[in-house]
Amino acid sequence: MFYYVDGTVAHTAPYLAVIDCGGVGYACRTTNNTLSRLKKGERAKLFTHLNVREDAMELYGFATENELSCFQLLISVSGVGPKAALSILSSATPESLAMSIITGDEKALTVAQGIGKKIAQRIILELKDKLAKGQLSAGGESYGGTGVTVIPENKSSEAAAALAVLGYSQAEIGLALKGIDVDALSLEQIIKQALKKMVKG
Repeated sequence: MFYYVDGTVAHTAPYLAVIDCGGVGYACRTTNNTLSRLKKGERAKLFTHLNVREDAMELYGFATENELSCFQLLISVSGVGPKAALSILSSATPESLAMSIITGDEKALTVAQGIGKKIAQRIILELKDKLAKGQLSAGGESYGGTGVTVIPENKSSEAAAALAVLGYSQAEIGLALKGIDVDALSLEQIIKQALKKMVKG
């Protein structure tokens, strides 16, 4: 229903940002990471997700599409609601979250307030499983018609899956992985190098 709201920051509070768009204040539930980028009285654009329940409609807003993508992935996990997803994304960036899921680092997830070991394990299990079911394939095929071929090697596939968590396109992932020596590097190093290339790009 709403793709984004673009207006003036009228008010901020813990986990909340109110964006004034043409005289209408949209209350967006959000993360500490997004709040750190906002300043009252300045213009801001938040990418949104509308959560509809029987007793309420709540709007969630994020400074980047990557953060929104991670939020939507998290709430797709059974037992993880919007409040828990905000908590996780307030203690982790999309990049570090992706790294935690791919490497199975449940401790990094339990740093978030209200997130216990069982929920962390479920997030890792379900999101890894979703990615493994063909969201991205690294079987030596070209990504996005760019002519960039990803080596059919398990670490390449897992690195591509981690980058997909962040909302990057297949073309961007293919270009980022090009030239990285996957045989010589660990999975974490491959992901870090690819992210650095994307940031510089």
